[in-house]
Amino acid sequence: MTTRTDAHLVPLPVPAALDAPDAWVLHGMVDATNASALDAWGDLDLARVPTEILAGLQHQEYDLKLRFVALDAPLADGPADPARVLGYVAVNLPRQDNTHTGFVQLDVRPEHRGRGIGSALHDLALATAREHGRTMLTTSTDHGVEPPEGPGTLVPSTGTGRVATDHPGVAFATRRGWDLEQVSRRSVLDVPLEPAFLAAHAEAAAQAAGPDYRVITWDGRCPDAWVDQFAHLNTRMSTDAPAGGIDLREDVWDADRVRAAEQTFVERGMAYRVAAAVHEPTGTLAAFTALVNRPDTVEFVHQDDTLVLREHRGHRLGMLVKTANLARLTQIQPGTRRIGTWNAQENAPMLAINVALGFRPAGVAGEWQLRLG
Repeated sequence: MTTRTDAHLVPLPVPAALDAPDAWVLHGMVDATNASALDAWGDLDLARVPTEILAGLQHQEYDLKLRFVALDAPLADGPADPARVLGYVAVNLPRQDNTHTGFVQLDVRPEHRGRGIGSALHDLALATAREHGRTMLTTSTDHGVEPPEGPGTLVPSTGTGRVATDHPGVAFATRRGWDLEQVSRRSVLDVPLEPAFLAAHAEAAAQAAGPDYRVITWDGRCPDAWVDQFAHLNTRMSTDAPAGGIDLREDVWDADRVRAAEQTFVERGMAYRVAAAVHEPTGTLAAFTALVNRPDTVEFVHQDDTLVLREHRGHRLGMLVKTANLARLTQIQPGTRRIGTWNAQENAPMLAINVALGFRPAGVAGEWQLRLG
């Protein structure tokens, strides 16, 4: 199906540098991303910057990252003005595992919605995925609030969480055959926490864990002695973390992939801070959590992945590693004021940890899946 629109859809020219003659298109794509984030959330904590976007696009060893932009006129028929980028679609296609699927992110500047631009970008994304042999796709919709239970809501296949059926993104997805498979909660923690409060949670977690577990930390590069085990933890993120009804299979990591991810964080200007729990009797990593800085501000920090291996659950290791990372963030980066995170609504144990630490609900995301015919 081809959707008619007056916009011109072209592949994103990936510039050699941010001041290259064609870099205005990438700057415009980032502007469109941030305009959509502000519209959805009412803040720019989740804003992106051109530096980290470009660095990410320059690394495609494990994912093919395709970007298409909607312009107001053919590429060469106007000024080098980022405002000419009306919207975009990102299509990420795994190269190693999960090669049956891919992830789509689509944004149109709020003032240019209702012109068929989103529909045209959606059609292009599906055609691109089919050309690369994909049979499924996933995407997400952003919701500043989770609606109360009752009429006018849609519940995912997990049975937990809701989105409003009159939300434009929900209406867009359901009309095109997407199925809601999961709802993720966005939570925000205001920091710094009172030292005594944080220490009390850390001490309670340490007592529950007992002498069999100890915490180690690192910034950026994982110590060589732990890199293989850290790769195993990242692999287990794909099998142990709740995925709802999304068809995601094991995504295997090794030491080379860990090092590649670390290098990408460096080039994107993003600090990556890890706290992990070592199981002393076996000398293995049993849990980890990571905090990721934005490259342009210290005020907001992303709470990235947290995992406790199934065989080590029940010892409060999630709280143990999270409190360790929060405590050292306060020392290393005292200017941080907010930490944001995402959790599947069915992930009650991890949500309980976050609530106990003071994270407040700040909206949800609908996680959708489409089977390509």
